Amino acid sequence: FKKSSTTHKQIKQTHQNPSFDKNQSREINMLSRAANTFIRKAPAVARTARTSAPMGSRFVGTLEEIPSAKTAWEKSCYFEMDFTIPEESHVFEAIQKFAAYDIGCLVTTDEDGKISGVISERDYISKMALLGRKSKETLVKEISTKSSNLLTATPHDSVDDCMEKMLSKDIRHLPLLDDDGHVVGMLSVKDLVKTMLQEKDETIKILSDFATGKGGHFGSD
Repeated sequence: FKKSSTTHKQIKQTHQNPSFDKNQSREINMLSRAANTFIRKAPAVARTARTSAPMGSRFVGTLEEIPSAKTAWEKSCYFEMDFTIPEESHVFEAIQKFAAYDIGCLVTTDEDGKISGVISERDYISKMALLGRKSKETLVKEISTKSSNLLTATPHDSVDDCMEKMLSKDIRHLPLLDDDGHVVGMLSVKDLVKTMLQEKDETIKILSDFATGKGGHFGSD
């Protein structure tokens, strides 16, 4: 937000006009001071609105909860598909799933159905294509990233936490595990970016409504 020099010039000009009503002058000065106060406090409102608004206030009704990994996953292409593949399958089957669902990673499972790792497009390129191996003759478990070296998240983790994990290891996918260690979902970096952009749009709307007196403590939606 930037202070408007035009507004201050207009106020100065109206004061110089003898016919200008003093009450109108006071009203304009009050509006100018209120605008400047909002300009100074707007960043703080954006940062604290989600957590500091009193329960039961009308302002709370305009806010969304901080997005979690579960929120991002429910909007992901992985939400309505089987994103797992048995580690005893051939790599060719994984490639077929990549192409059919336009995805880049699958969770690999052992004979008990538990997570044993992940297989990604990167694994195929670096461990198959560049070495001249044949996808119909190579098992998934031979090129997958094993669970012992795997970063995972829980549905309760925040989107920010998931993004930090991905960036720390330069990876693009995170399996979601429940409290018992069972796979319940899969997140891609694209899912996180979409959710974060949506959150920013909601914050902008909150500030816009605050500035125009819509919703919050200043009026109804």
